[in-house]
Amino acid sequence: MKLKTLMLGAVATCAMAPAAFAERGSDGHVSLIFWQAPSIMNPFLSGGTKEIEAASMIIEPLARYNEVGEIVPWLVGEVPTVANGGVSEDLTQITWNITPGIKWSDGSAFTSADVKFTYEYCTHPEGGCAQLTKFENVASVEAPDDLTVVVTFASPTPNPYGPFVGGESPIIQAAQFADCLGAAAPNCTDANFYPIGTGPFTVTDFRPNDVIQMAANDMYRVADKPAFATVTFKGGGDATGAGRAVMETGEFDYAWNLQLAPDVIAKMEEGGKGVPVAGFGPLLERIMLNHTNPDPNLGAEERAVIRPHPFLQDPAVYKAMSMAIDRPLLVEVGYGKAGAVSCSWVPAPAAFAIEVDGCDVQDIEGAKAMLDAAGIVDTDGDGVREKDGVPLSILYQTSTNAVRQDFQALIKAWWAEIGIETELRNIDASVFFGGDPGSPDTFQKFYADVEMYANTFSGTDPQAYLGNGLCNKAPSPASQWQGENISRFCHEDFDALHAELTATADLAERSRIGKELGAMAIERGMMIPLVHRGRISAHATSLGGVVLNVWDAELWNVADWHRIDN
Repeated sequence: MKLKTLMLGAVATCAMAPAAFAERGSDGHVSLIFWQAPSIMNPFLSGGTKEIEAASMIIEPLARYNEVGEIVPWLVGEVPTVANGGVSEDLTQITWNITPGIKWSDGSAFTSADVKFTYEYCTHPEGGCAQLTKFENVASVEAPDDLTVVVTFASPTPNPYGPFVGGESPIIQAAQFADCLGAAAPNCTDANFYPIGTGPFTVTDFRPNDVIQMAANDMYRVADKPAFATVTFKGGGDATGAGRAVMETGEFDYAWNLQLAPDVIAKMEEGGKGVPVAGFGPLLERIMLNHTNPDPNLGAEERAVIRPHPFLQDPAVYKAMSMAIDRPLLVEVGYGKAGAVSCSWVPAPAAFAIEVDGCDVQDIEGAKAMLDAAGIVDTDGDGVREKDGVPLSILYQTSTNAVRQDFQALIKAWWAEIGIETELRNIDASVFFGGDPGSPDTFQKFYADVEMYANTFSGTDPQAYLGNGLCNKAPSPASQWQGENISRFCHEDFDALHAELTATADLAERSRIGKELGAMAIERGMMIPLVHRGRISAHATSLGGVVLNVWDAELWNVADWHRIDN
């Protein structure tokens, strides 16, 4: 398979260096296909990558990460640091200076008041913001003048780049969302579907879980960009159809997240219409373990809230489940060279990755022995073990995807060998990752025992990402089922250690603490890591300017995309 690869510290070669465009919109139309369709254009109300990606074409952060993980200025003149005076010597304050003249797509001025409002919106106690960890330890956000933003932290914060940095923490317009604070947030349909932005495009038609039509933003700050006048952002279908639509038929210009077997992608590339691009960042396919009770006999406000789970918090159970998995085989059948065995919550960068002995070795007999030693045995001869009289019977859900269904089938068989009964369920990806508080089928509600998906983070410092294990970040009815702690994992010493990370400046110590947090999450059963995934997408041979970015939103530089002659 011919992949233009972006590894840690290396830059992928793009099809053609970004060119100076004759005028905005001169290259006509571009079509993107995301087989996981966005359900909303507000990433604060959905933790799904598909929503973050779609929204990144419209709303933007103050700074973001480039293709090698470096922070670069976006809506500001420079990234504040201690050296340039933008970060206080005591590490309790960061000051951002907004670039003058930036306009919202409605023609109004982008100011520091919008940045302050975004903080108030996400941190409202009744709002259920999906990106709340970005504002961990923030005491206040002030706007002393129209172009200055001052973020003050409750204590010294060596990594002050959580708020307003990266695709997960963009700025929304205060005027548009003024009446959408707190519990009103999910009901602001027009704002959530048609956000006013500073990005290169605007939404002209939004159909949830289907298709988005966009047009070039006439107020975009770079006069000759974007090159494309209109965009079709098609959602739905499957990864196979998306890959073929770019590489075989040429119907679309860009296909995202081609979670397909390597031989399938190689065959598609023979079509000659497009090429795959790949990069390894921190993306990890994992099985999340529910720490609460998803019993369907409980009420809607109780499922996935009442603790504990009947058996999944027993280390003998979840460690045996992990031991029974043949990770090298999963890599082989699902990803080939675009995957690697991993038992680390943060598989990259290397400074935060942990090594787990035996991760690459399946041990069915050892798993059985562990369960036997814990007294978790099959007492009635039906092939299913019981713990305290409760059968080890698991509902295992994930999104609908050929690779994931292959994984489910294999893992179900392996767990059956050690006496665990498994029911498989797959849910349309647009629904599963959609974040609709009224749906019972979202990964945030987690109405199952275990669920499988991949997750990642912006930048190369996982402080906010590791904060997904904090007790107060668990989705619940009170947070409108938003929150990053999907497992409802909760340990006081984990919270305390994360607080230590937020106050630690020394890089070696940050690495040590980060690894310890990752090891704690695995050891205590937050998740079962499976595969360190490369991110694979594809673009038409006629589409130039594409630079795959595994450290931020994949569509981070869509303003630079343009049409080239083959």
